[in-house]
Amino acid sequence: MPESFRFSIIIPVLHESEIINAHLESLKKIETDEPFEIIVVDGSPALDTIKVITDKTIITIPSQQGRGRQMNAGAARATGDILVFLHVDTFLPTNALVLIHKHLQNHQLVGGAFTLRIRSHNPLLRMIAAFSTLRSQITRAPYGDQTIFLRKTSFDALGGYWDIPLMEDVELMRRLKKKKGKIIILPNPVITSDRRWNQEGLLYTTLRDSIIITLYWCGIPAEKLAKFYPWQEQ
Repeated sequence: MPESFRFSIIIPVLHESEIINAHLESLKKIETDEPFEIIVVDGSPALDTIKVITDKTIITIPSQQGRGRQMNAGAARATGDILVFLHVDTFLPTNALVLIHKHLQNHQLVGGAFTLRIRSHNPLLRMIAAFSTLRSQITRAPYGDQTIFLRKTSFDALGGYWDIPLMEDVELMRRLKKKKGKIIILPNPVITSDRRWNQEGLLYTTLRDSIIITLYWCGIPAEKLAKFYPWQEQ
């Protein structure tokens, strides 16, 4: 008989009051027989995102700013066996939890992520998404916008995310690899918005991100690389 899991979907947010309710509404379409909870962790002192959430079943948590800190706060509150770390501009397929449940019946796997697809007709963005997925399949270090999921026991054993301004997802996967933890990159896509590329400029964002990722893999600390990002907040 298949092992049963409880899921915790953890969403770190910062000034996302305009889109949070639509995002949470999309999660109501998830098809699964397994129980799941949704935890929204707001990194703004104003708590402007969680203040506008209309669904009272959503668990809301205030947190210090920083995606790693926020996801750790959500994980600390979570009651699920499986943690699903979801960005607010990324949308899960309706069978996401069914797929995770199916693959984690293999006890050699501690977690994984999805294939990335960017909602855009721009061929460059489609290439970026394809390259990101290929890179994660080779390195076994998916990015956060691919929706990383992990057994809570494994996440806790790793000590959670490091408190660094960026690359917290890659750094977590690095530690997982050192511990010989096996993950799977599912062929099924999550769909992420192209708004970041539109806001910051497609070519600039693509080149900047590529350079920063390369420098990080070469050993440049995340704290030094963070100054090249305009947001400094998330």
